[in-house]
Amino acid sequence: MNIDRPVPRASSGSQEAFAPELLYAAFNQDYGCFAIGTQSGFRIFNSDPYKEKMRRDGGIGIVALLYRSNYLAFVGGGRNPQFPPNKVMLWDDATSKIVAELEFRSDVLNVQLKRERIVVALRNKCIVCSLEAYPRPLHTFETSDNNRGALAISGGSQTSILAFPGRQKGHIQIVDLKSCVSTAANSESSDTLPGAAAHRTRSLSRGSVSVESSSQAASTVYPANINIIAAHVTAISALAVSADGSMVASASEKGTLIRIFDTVNGRLLHELRRGVDRADIYSIAFSPDNTRLCVSSDKGTVHIFNLEAKQNAAAQPPASVASGKSGNRHSNLKFMKDLLPKYFSSEWSFAHFRVANEVRCICGFGNERNSVIVLCADGTAQKYSFDSFRGNCVREWYRKFI
Repeated sequence: MNIDRPVPRASSGSQEAFAPELLYAAFNQDYGCFAIGTQSGFRIFNSDPYKEKMRRDGGIGIVALLYRSNYLAFVGGGRNPQFPPNKVMLWDDATSKIVAELEFRSDVLNVQLKRERIVVALRNKCIVCSLEAYPRPLHTFETSDNNRGALAISGGSQTSILAFPGRQKGHIQIVDLKSCVSTAANSESSDTLPGAAAHRTRSLSRGSVSVESSSQAASTVYPANINIIAAHVTAISALAVSADGSMVASASEKGTLIRIFDTVNGRLLHELRRGVDRADIYSIAFSPDNTRLCVSSDKGTVHIFNLEAKQNAAAQPPASVASGKSGNRHSNLKFMKDLLPKYFSSEWSFAHFRVANEVRCICGFGNERNSVIVLCADGTAQKYSFDSFRGNCVREWYRKFI
């Protein structure tokens, strides 16, 4: 997520606390490690225990990790970008070389890697290419204005559920990449990157593809079944897909509600309330076992929600906003939801905390089930643990990564 860019409206965070060198921060698929892009290069860290693993030079605006393999995707950024902002460069760290590049007509806003696939978000398109030495464009989907580069793909090895904004504002498009009809896409190429699936390495020659302008783009884009979900009234600002691909979570530009839908039938599963004030949601993350969700924003707050079966209302303590055993809080007036505004029927986080300096941040789950790792715009990584029943949160450690 680009956490260096100022938000359109005033943030509650301390502007002086921001690290000017930091351009980008993102976790890998299981939150086990994270990467940052800076004005002078990129770095990769182990999340917990915290440890720097590697660093390289050059202005990098976006870094995408492929699990813990040696393959990464870069997009240039900053004052002196290492690469053009309209190119995705695939890096093999085993050989310290660029092994493939994809060129687009407009700036790249987000990149996600999956075994055998590269997914790229442009302002009005989502493009899926094969992950190989000479990447082939497989699918092109039109979207509404997606200035934030909202894009998510399931992290599990057995699923490839892709979510991105729809053509209509507030809508989500869901595509199962494994079920897409494409003989060529499903066939193995002799140039397929080794190690993308098995984490092996081998030296490859560099391939360059101009994706949107090539004749191949028109001849090799294959049909796909798309599920459309009308999620919000305003534009989508953040998306996340559960590891098993069964759920998609979304937030809009308003930032007060997070909605979770079934990716197969589009049914609304949860409506989670972050707060009542507008906020920019910077990240949404499912826990690896799909039982919890954490959400971070420009307010410097992280909210943790329970997605397990709802608790019996009778066991809840009497309060205007009550909480069941290890469940989310909700209003005691929920039984009147048909008569009262939606505010009273929403679920509230069972645990939340505010990071140091109250800056923009992104979040992911730690090794322990009751822990969260937070990456902040002031150049710090922080670990918090939380109590499943009382919701109390404690900071375990605080590290400067830039």
